[in-house]
Amino acid sequence: MKTKTNLAILASGNGSNFEAIIKAVKKGFLNLDYCILVTDKRNSFVRERAKKHQIKDIFVDPKKFKSKKDFDKKLIQILNKEKIKIVVLAGYMRILSPLFLNRFKNKILNIHPSLLPSFAGKNAIEDAYNYGVKVTGVTVHFVTQKVDQGPIIAQKTVFIKSNMELKELEKEIHKTEHKLYPKLLKKFLENKIEVKGRHVKVT
Repeated sequence: MKTKTNLAILASGNGSNFEAIIKAVKKGFLNLDYCILVTDKRNSFVRERAKKHQIKDIFVDPKKFKSKKDFDKKLIQILNKEKIKIVVLAGYMRILSPLFLNRFKNKILNIHPSLLPSFAGKNAIEDAYNYGVKVTGVTVHFVTQKVDQGPIIAQKTVFIKSNMELKELEKEIHKTEHKLYPKLLKKFLENKIEVKGRHVKVT
């Protein structure tokens, strides 16, 4: 029998990866007991997606907290109350504090739109495109205190074709993300991902 768990998805924007994960849950591909959305942006479109799929949506206003640590204390309080075991970042634009990272050590997954360690940061697709690389892609990794430098779980390449426009590349990257993230999350939920230092074994 598959193990079920409680999952929190943290997102700040459009939420297309959130949508991909929720669709995988509804199709029975991902086996969860419970899933919630937590966002730091009141007007983020991901909240509309959560409403459509009847997923519990929790907005936490950063303006009400004096520091990042205080904000993350509130997040931890919420996730503890909801009995969350795994955290998935899906376009979450805040850097997590050491307090939060220690609470969910090796339980926080992120997806980044480049082949890390190349093109870290928030403009990865555009940076790779402008640099003129011929191959870029997507990385799923564990989250650590060093941004976009956590142990790599899996990567998928995307080739930049001749005369490809930036919008075309963005579309291909997002399409790849939406396929890869649910697959790796499924592996994680089934305890088929093991991390030792910087090395990750996926079975």
